[in-house]
Amino acid sequence: MDQVFAPWRIEWIKRDEKNSDVDGCVFCAFPEREDDRENLLVARSEHAFVLLNNYPYSPGHVMVIPRTHTGEYADLTDEQLLDHARLKQRTFKAVETALEPDGFNAGLNLGEGAGGSIGDHLHTHIVPRWQGDTNFMPVIGDTSVIVQALEETYDQLHEAFAAQEGATVPGAGRAVVFE
Repeated sequence: MDQVFAPWRIEWIKRDEKNSDVDGCVFCAFPEREDDRENLLVARSEHAFVLLNNYPYSPGHVMVIPRTHTGEYADLTDEQLLDHARLKQRTFKAVETALEPDGFNAGLNLGEGAGGSIGDHLHTHIVPRWQGDTNFMPVIGDTSVIVQALEETYDQLHEAFAAQEGATVPGAGRAVVFE
């Protein structure tokens, strides 16, 4: 039998409780915290933010999340929709710059029936893909192999967002801000 060595995952496995320090919605709480890097929040705009996924399908799997707490896409105002769309556009550019994928899967899980673990706060998944990145492990081995630690992915994406026009980097541990 082949073994997959991923020593950085032990911290995640041994944690006491998923988001035990959050009262209510994690997507509402994370942008209010001081240390964006610790919370994997990579970039912000007026009405949305970009968060690395804790359970990535591949390196660079992020979510673009409106700040408005709603599970209904129709609840977003035109201003919020435009800001969310612009931040998605910047996210594609940052992921392309940082990780050079061959393509993307992107989409929303709306409602709990759609398979999303958080059904009451909509979010757009952006998953970079590479030719040949799907292999026997998820199909036969029921195992997903992530080839890069979240912290390294964060640093690469943070740098790529920071290099974009209109970006502001407020300080250590903080997300890139777009006005």
